[in-house]
Amino acid sequence: MIALVDYGMANLRSVEKALQSVGGDPVITSDPAQVLAADKVVLPGVGAFCAAMTNLDRSGLRDAVVQSIAQDKPFLGICLGFQMLFEGSTEMGFSQGLNILPGQVVRFFADKPQVAALKVPHIGWNSLHFPRSSRLFEGLEEGARVYFVHSYYPEPQDPTLISATSDYGYDFCCAIERDNIAATQFHPEKSGAIGLQILRNFVSWK
Repeated sequence: MIALVDYGMANLRSVEKALQSVGGDPVITSDPAQVLAADKVVLPGVGAFCAAMTNLDRSGLRDAVVQSIAQDKPFLGICLGFQMLFEGSTEMGFSQGLNILPGQVVRFFADKPQVAALKVPHIGWNSLHFPRSSRLFEGLEEGARVYFVHSYYPEPQDPTLISATSDYGYDFCCAIERDNIAATQFHPEKSGAIGLQILRNFVSWK
């Protein structure tokens, strides 16, 4: 069973349907015990970082997510669920994250000159670059296109975490993978056949 974590800030139905279409058995749940009992965990999310962390804490789901990762269960973070894995975000000041991975979440062009033609948020299809092999992206070709909707992205302290980058005025980290943890800034569930292949790879993880 794949626990699809419901903390009130995600389009859960589209992720659920996408996982089902590639042979997964997702269950949308806000019950920490069910998250801990699952074989795999998916943490999606949209919206503000601070509000998401507050909802995770209030619901009791924070500890369940952290414990699931510590127990080496396959874990997939999507969009805001990717960002929350890090130490914190600079959105609206600074907000603490789950502190599972070293690094912070920053806004596009916060410390770099903005390209006039590029708007924030970054919305639409963009190409992936793979600096190394990863289980999540097995079978995908360089330049595979996926769908983004975001203004912020993580900057990992450890560059070996990065499994994919994309370009929006400059290269930015859009996916990480280490051991049982994988996460993407883009939305696999909105990325057509490429996104379904990514989810199929996650469903097949042991």
